[in-house]
Amino acid sequence: MVTTYKKIYWTDHAKVKMRQYGLSKSKLLQLLYKSERKEPGIAPGTMALMQKNRSYSKAKNKKSPGEIWLMYQDIKDLRKIISAWRYPGISKPGESIPIPDDIRHQLLRDGCKTPHLA
Repeated sequence: MVTTYKKIYWTDHAKVKMRQYGLSKSKLLQLLYKSERKEPGIAPGTMALMQKNRSYSKAKNKKSPGEIWLMYQDIKDLRKIISAWRYPGISKPGESIPIPDDIRHQLLRDGCKTPHLA
């Protein structure tokens, strides 16, 4: 069986949110390939992936509840990472994706345009 890999393109928005939520590229790539749940994204043609938070709280010496989400869009041979965020609670499968308001407004305002790759 032949596996083809898509080129990964990170939007500026995704890079900003990675810094804001303390998410690394390696963590998000792990989520991309080993997600626990897959839901349609809020923007047309996008998918959102979820993985439960696996980090420990040093102060409480136990696992912190929450989820890490990643939204992407496939365009021909390109996989465009649109956004990433941490959700502090536990969402239920099939319900709307828990997206922070600032991310939701920016995605709906800007849309998911094909990146310029020159």
